[in-house]
Amino acid sequence: MKNLIKRIQNFFEKYAFGVCAALGDKMGIATSSIRLFFIYASFLTFGSPIIIYLSLAFIMNMRSHLRKRSTIWDY
Repeated sequence: MKNLIKRIQNFFEKYAFGVCAALGDKMGIATSSIRLFFIYASFLTFGSPIIIYLSLAFIMNMRSHLRKRSTIWDY
């Protein structure tokens, strides 16, 4: 059972888009505190922070794609 929990934890840490880390870097707050906030808020509000989290992940992903291109002539 511990192995399964550890694999799930590793999966989410590797593929969770880095939203909590990016927010923590910008605001100067520990990443673990932000993760705990999302977890507790999700339980208290029946999952609505998950929508916010996924929206932030989408925005961060789109911003990284838009920053790669310097001019329109690169393509």
